Amino acid sequence: MNIYERLHARFGPQRWWPAQTACEMIVGAVLTQNTAWSNVEKAIAVLRAREMLHLDALHRVSMRDLADAIRASGFFNLKARRLKALVDFIVVRYGTLARMFAQDAVTLRAELLRVNGIGPETADSILLYAGGVPIFVVDAYTRRVFLRHGLIQEADDYHDIQALFMAHLTRDAVLFNEYHALIVRAAKYHCKKTAPDCATCPLGDLPVWL
Repeated sequence: MNIYERLHARFGPQRWWPAQTACEMIVGAVLTQNTAWSNVEKAIAVLRAREMLHLDALHRVSMRDLADAIRASGFFNLKARRLKALVDFIVVRYGTLARMFAQDAVTLRAELLRVNGIGPETADSILLYAGGVPIFVVDAYTRRVFLRHGLIQEADDYHDIQALFMAHLTRDAVLFNEYHALIVRAAKYHCKKTAPDCATCPLGDLPVWL
């Protein structure tokens, strides 16, 4: 919480996830794989202009037309297959997002992870940001920041890092949402992959604990 409070004091609320609907959040969670968010925004804009940002449209659209619409996100053929697989799962298994998110979170997470192309980070992003489920999302930025401060080790995997947060924070979706967004902000502007700017980082004077 010391880290969270420092980041929040410096950066303020981040107001994540940048989407208008739960369906749009889910689409964004798939499209953001291996690309910058600016590219996702371009693809989302095309989907919106073509009136494809809802489950029924995404379920009906051809793979070719979907790939064309999301071209700006990169790896568009692969992402079209993954997005179609996810949407088809939701429509066939649950029919609506409301019914899906009424499912037990443990069961739903396991189901999402069985969908082709949906890994832990994407599944948890869907659960947290679209469904309001209190589960902490871990990404490369999280690993970078917390590894540099000695709170995790190189060998720790996604679930090891997630467990650290889940064990030491109140299980609150709003807190998890804001914390993850703040970590991303800190990593992009201070804790960079190369040439980190520790001098101006709100965490720059924290010790290495391990």
